[in-house]
Amino acid sequence: MRSYSLIAPAKINLYLEIIGDRSDGYHELAMVLQSIDLADQVDLRSLSTDTISVRCAHPQVPESRANLAYQAAALMAAEFSDAFAQFGGVEITIDKRIPIAAGLAGGSSNAAAVLVGLDLLWQLGLTQSELEELGSQLGSDVPFCIAGGTAIATGRGERLSPLPSVDNLYVVLGKYRHLDVATAWAYQTYRANFGNTYVNKQDLTSRAAAVHSSSMVQAIIHEDQVQIGQRLHNDLERVVIPAYPQILQLKETFQNAGCLGAMMSGSGSTVFALCDSEKQAQKVHQQGRMLAQPSDLDLFIARLTSTGVQVMSSNKD
Repeated sequence: MRSYSLIAPAKINLYLEIIGDRSDGYHELAMVLQSIDLADQVDLRSLSTDTISVRCAHPQVPESRANLAYQAAALMAAEFSDAFAQFGGVEITIDKRIPIAAGLAGGSSNAAAVLVGLDLLWQLGLTQSELEELGSQLGSDVPFCIAGGTAIATGRGERLSPLPSVDNLYVVLGKYRHLDVATAWAYQTYRANFGNTYVNKQDLTSRAAAVHSSSMVQAIIHEDQVQIGQRLHNDLERVVIPAYPQILQLKETFQNAGCLGAMMSGSGSTVFALCDSEKQAQKVHQQGRMLAQPSDLDLFIARLTSTGVQVMSSNKD
């Protein structure tokens, strides 16, 4: 049976600004997204039947249609029905290493890996932009997870503009296992509390475009590590941190350990510390370990990476 094994990296937000409401009900966002080498492994194996199955040993990962990886395969089967009929279904096995409900786009990255893997498995020959367009139908983070690296994201997060790579930096990530912040809750609460600060709908495009010349983007272009750390920003901290004080405690612990900067990623509940070296990351990690006892805090060290989904191995027999 033909098979592919793919690496599906997590992402963090170096910058997240909520600009206003869109006509489709979503928020207009301006973000700087970054891939890290903390990654799931996604294995795809062709089946002789016309079925889609998902397997994952993690108890919180659904193996049903609720899984975004399943939805990605179903979308490909619907869009390319001839290839689905010719090559058959697929078994998707996910080795989950990215924390669940953590603001790290683990589910989106899995879906991105399925799109890339099925393109190869079914010999479709799709371009990256075609894959990203398919990914945008599944979720705002999926297109970025396909491309990876460092990028400005606007719109719902699906419109991408690549930036120079900053993969010489490290991050320490902290995630409390008992803390799961619902993305929908975070955005709805932000709208309820700060909707009066949104720009008018006619100004959304011009305001989103301003991120291209923002201080964070300039710091990245000039490879100014100190400024990158100082310009970390996430609007959603304004609603998530008051509701989850452990997140603030963890952020302050990282900051006091001497990192370049610390911030909550996405809608949480992961907090990351940006570090200029592996040595600094080890020091921050050690401070986090002291906080972790005897709590349920998981800590990871990762490096920023310039790539999205990558093929690790294949069997074309």
